[in-house]
Amino acid sequence: MAEISLCMIVKNEEKVLGRCLESAKELADEIVIVDTGSEDRTREIAESYTSLVYEIPWRDNFSQARNFSFSMATKEYCMWLDADDVISEENRRKLLEYKGKMDGTEDVVMIKYTAGFDEAGRPSFTYYRERILRNREDLRWKGRVHEAVEPRGNVVYWDAAIFHRKEGSGEPGRNLRIYEKMRAAGEVFGPRELFYYGRELMYGGRTAEAVKVLEEFLEREDGWTENRIEACENLDFCFRSLGKREEGLRALLRSLEYGNPRAEICCGIGQHFMEREDWETAAFWYEAALGSGRRDTAGGFVREDCHGYIPHMQLCVCCDRMGKQREAYRHHLEAKRLRPESDQVKYNEEYFRRLEA
Repeated sequence: MAEISLCMIVKNEEKVLGRCLESAKELADEIVIVDTGSEDRTREIAESYTSLVYEIPWRDNFSQARNFSFSMATKEYCMWLDADDVISEENRRKLLEYKGKMDGTEDVVMIKYTAGFDEAGRPSFTYYRERILRNREDLRWKGRVHEAVEPRGNVVYWDAAIFHRKEGSGEPGRNLRIYEKMRAAGEVFGPRELFYYGRELMYGGRTAEAVKVLEEFLEREDGWTENRIEACENLDFCFRSLGKREEGLRALLRSLEYGNPRAEICCGIGQHFMEREDWETAAFWYEAALGSGRRDTAGGFVREDCHGYIPHMQLCVCCDRMGKQREAYRHHLEAKRLRPESDQVKYNEEYFRRLEA
């Protein structure tokens, strides 16, 4: 069985670090924690789990800190977690079982990252991340922000998940500040930096600037396909914010140049036609969302509601407006099955009850 070093970088994480380490300690044969300047009890908590606690100055560079943590690891594999990550009991059992079956041929292990949850605690936003990596020099982090390791060699996917349970808002504007510092220093942005810089501008409400950067990213030919498709969805959001809905729709349609329609894109296009009260065309796109299939191991962000709940809810409305009450009710029941506690579902339940009265 392979041995794993759990490698973490932390700063002022006293509220969540113990929770994370308790959930992960069974998986780790060694724990390496790198503190980048905590002013609370983070280091004390870390030292209660491991003697391998190091301190380095924070240099606005996540990759530099993560690579330092990997350099301190002595085991065959490195696994990374953020302090506000949690491994549930069910997923811990899965991961221990997978670990027991490792034969040393694995170079990169991809594990689902769940970063969003609905009101009932069900996963709503997921994507795969490179989570366990062979401890060697060619598998190291790149990027000051939104850092990543380029998977290579024997890449395997495990059917398990890490939950990102963020507490608090973190440092507002940190990522955008780092990108703008890089830009001011004349650093050349690769496609990944451009994509995430555009997203950070969007999150910061600077939508006109975000449009320029995201379009600059799309003009490149070396961007990752899933990032291109996501950039089209981000452009739709920006154009809507700027009151340019037609340009938003064109951005979504542009995504079809890069691959088969994603459920998230289909829902966005469907929304445009619903707003025009073109119920038939909207219904077409929501049906397309339901039929798009899942692409978990293909990469990219997966918004779970776009694969079921949202299309059924919107098809309920479209069918009702087209006078197809039986179909509308069928879609209502599907939405109810998926999210029975939803206020919209409860509203529709009452609506159909009144129709039958």
